[in-house]
Amino acid sequence: MTTSAPPRLLELAVQSLLSNEFLAIGALEELPAELFPPLFMAAYTRRCSKILKAMVQAWPFACLPLGGLMTDHQHHHETLQAALSGLDVLLSQEVRPRRWKLQVLDLRSNAHQDFWTVWSGTKIGVWSLMEIEAAHPIKKKPKVNGFEAHSVQPFAPVKVLVDLCLKQDRNDELLTSLMKRVRQKKDLLHLCCKKLRIFAMPIHNIKMILKMVQLDSIQDLEVNCTWKLSTFGNFAPYLGQMRNLRRLLLSHILTTPCSYPEKEEHYVNQFTSQFLSFHHLQELYLDSVSFLKGRLNKVLRCLKSSLETLSVTNCLLSELDLMHLSRCPNMSQLRDLSLCGVSLTDMNPEPLRVLLERAAATLEDLDLDECGITDSQFIAILPALGLCSQLTTFTFCGNSISMAVLQNLLLRTIGLSKLSHVLYPAPVESYDSNQGILHLGRLAQLHATLKQMLNDSGRQAVVWFSANPCPHCGDKTLYDPEPILCPCYMPL
Repeated sequence: MTTSAPPRLLELAVQSLLSNEFLAIGALEELPAELFPPLFMAAYTRRCSKILKAMVQAWPFACLPLGGLMTDHQHHHETLQAALSGLDVLLSQEVRPRRWKLQVLDLRSNAHQDFWTVWSGTKIGVWSLMEIEAAHPIKKKPKVNGFEAHSVQPFAPVKVLVDLCLKQDRNDELLTSLMKRVRQKKDLLHLCCKKLRIFAMPIHNIKMILKMVQLDSIQDLEVNCTWKLSTFGNFAPYLGQMRNLRRLLLSHILTTPCSYPEKEEHYVNQFTSQFLSFHHLQELYLDSVSFLKGRLNKVLRCLKSSLETLSVTNCLLSELDLMHLSRCPNMSQLRDLSLCGVSLTDMNPEPLRVLLERAAATLEDLDLDECGITDSQFIAILPALGLCSQLTTFTFCGNSISMAVLQNLLLRTIGLSKLSHVLYPAPVESYDSNQGILHLGRLAQLHATLKQMLNDSGRQAVVWFSANPCPHCGDKTLYDPEPILCPCYMPL
C-alpha cells in the first residue's frame, strides 16, 4: 500500500488562507513576499477573483507575469478582469500604497515561465527576489538627511506587456478591455507590445489601435496584408515611430496602375524614409512587395544598422538592384540570406558573387530556391560559396542545374565542415528530355553518384534531391534515398 507525501507547510498555509477570503485579503499587508507567488497561483486556479484583485494591489515585486498562467481560455476573462480591476484600484489611489512595487503587468504567454514553476516547486532551481528586482529594477525614493523622503512623487506609469495580433473578425476581449483602460488612464497605464502581427483589417481600425500602443516598445513587426501602396503610405508614419524594431516582415504590398506616377513615388519615399529611424534593425523580410524593382537602393541607403537576416522573396528585382545590394555596407555581417522566388535568369551573377564574398565570414543559411539560376551563373558563384566557412544550410531547388555542376559544387564545398543540410535540385539529366517528366531510375543513379562522392571525402552522406513542382498538384517529389512522390506521379 502506497501513501502520498504529506502536504508541505507552504501548501497548508496557502490552503488555510484560501479557505477564508476575508482572512486572506486582510493578511496581504503582512504576508511575506515569498508567499505571494504560490498563493496567487492557487487563487488563479480556483478562480478566487476577489483575492486576485487584492493581490494585484499588494503585489510585492516589480513584475506580475500573469500571462504565464493564462493557459485555459475558459477562465481567462474572469481572472484577467479581476487582475485588471485590481490594477484600476491601484492606479486610482492618490496616495501610493506602502507595498506598491508593481511596474509591469506581463500578459505574454511565453514570458517568465520559470517564475511560476520555480515558486511552485515543480522545477529545481532558485528564483531569488534579487533576480526578480534586477530584471525589473525599482527606483528608490530619494533620501533627505539619511531618511527616505515622503513627499508626494508623481506615479510612474504601469506597463502592460502584450503580444498583439490584429485580424479582422477576431473577437479580442483582452485588447478591447485594455484599450478602454488605456484611454481612461493614459498617463498612468502604458500599453506596450514587443511583437505585433497585422493581418487583414481596415486601416482605420489599425490606426485607432496603434494610437493606444507605445510604438517604441515594438521590436518585432509582421504586416501580412494585401495592401495597396496608398494604404501602406497611410501606415508608414506609425512604422517610423517603432524606432526599436529588431525584426520587420512586410508581405503583399501591391502597386496598382496609377495615373500620377509622382504619387506612387511619394508613397515609396514615405515608406523608405522610415528606415532612418531603425537603429537596431537586425532582420528584414520583404515578401511579394511589388514596388521594389529599381527601388531597392531607396531601402538600402536608409538602413542604419548591419543586418543579420535579409529575405527578399517573390519580388521582381533589376540587375541594378542586385548591384546596390552587393555594395551595401550593411550586408557584411549577414547570417541568413534568402532570394527565393527572385528571378535571376537573365542577370549577371557578379553582384551575387560579390555579396556572398562579403558575407562569407558570417553567412550560415542561404536560400536560392526558384531563382531560375543556370549552369553558367552557378559556376560563377561557386568560388564564393566555397569561402562561406560558417555555412550550415544551403537550398537551391527549382533551378536548372546539370549533374556536372552539382559534382563541382560538392568539390568546392567539401571543406565546409559546418555544411550539413543541402537540398539539391534534381539534375536536368533526371528528366525526360521530351516531356520533362521526372525519371526515378536516372534520379536514383545520380543520387548514388553524389552520395559516393561524399562517402569518399569522409563526409556524412546525406543527399536530398527536390524535383520541380508537379504541374497538376504543385507538390514536389523528394528523394533521400527513396522517393517521396507527389500524388499525381505516374511511373514510366
